[in-house]
Amino acid sequence: MDYEALKTKIGSGLLSFPVTDFDAAGEFDRASYASRLQWLSSYDSAGLFAAGGTGEFFSIGADEYDDVIGTAVTNSAPNVPVLAGVGYGTRMAVDLARRAEKAGAAGILVLPHYLMFAEQDGIIAHMKAVCDAVDIGVIYYARDNSRLTPASLVKLAEMCPNLIGYKDGIGDLQLMVQIAHAVGERLVHIGGLPTAEVFAQPYLEMGVTTYSSAVFNFVPELALRFYRAVRSRDTQTIETLLKSFYLPLIELRDRKRGYAVSMVKAGADIVGHSAGQVRSPLTELTPAERDTLADLIATNR
Repeated sequence: MDYEALKTKIGSGLLSFPVTDFDAAGEFDRASYASRLQWLSSYDSAGLFAAGGTGEFFSIGADEYDDVIGTAVTNSAPNVPVLAGVGYGTRMAVDLARRAEKAGAAGILVLPHYLMFAEQDGIIAHMKAVCDAVDIGVIYYARDNSRLTPASLVKLAEMCPNLIGYKDGIGDLQLMVQIAHAVGERLVHIGGLPTAEVFAQPYLEMGVTTYSSAVFNFVPELALRFYRAVRSRDTQTIETLLKSFYLPLIELRDRKRGYAVSMVKAGADIVGHSAGQVRSPLTELTPAERDTLADLIATNR
């Protein structure tokens, strides 16, 4: 595996996390998901993350996981790498990582371990076990109860040659500066906060050249237009889209917990690429909220 090539590819453009398709009975809809990956990978994205946070990794059954990753790999464009989400405890994360590699994933995104807070040595051991289990690239996702210090991240990178990326879901700008200086170009730095576009400008100045866009799931052209505006420092386009689309979208997203996913699935449905409903414990948008989202999409497409 050419880890450097994968790292360069991931940092070269916009990233996204496709939602996972479920049918009317709530079962994984392979055909619909295949169509989604074909559609999304036809756009100029640097990578798609199957079974990520927006893809409801937390609600996908162990019996469905291989099918989800394999379907994503088979139906993505050859130049668009598919990275698979893994998580939970170390044994489960290692098992999922191996299964993702077998299914053809180009890399792994390690989501936060389940429930418990842990000391730095414990998180390092967890990440090293995942890295050692596969021969594909691994990206560490810092958020919630999984937070490595700059020194710990340097230590992990020294132990694991296939650790290629650091995805930030914390939003601590001081920490990001410290990590950027400690790790440098050894890892690709990815913006991973909900509605990451809002943080894209300051993060770019710290060397974070890419981020994951949830709205790519339903307005890919707009998502790419905003990304290109950030990269070219087109402040007029950035400010226009923030005011007309992203900030109102955040207001809608923050109305209820879990809407960061539910809203994206609703958006996909509105534009004619339905992925079915979210699985519990997530809940759907109200009809009035769907109308608000539909208006935002219609106004900005």
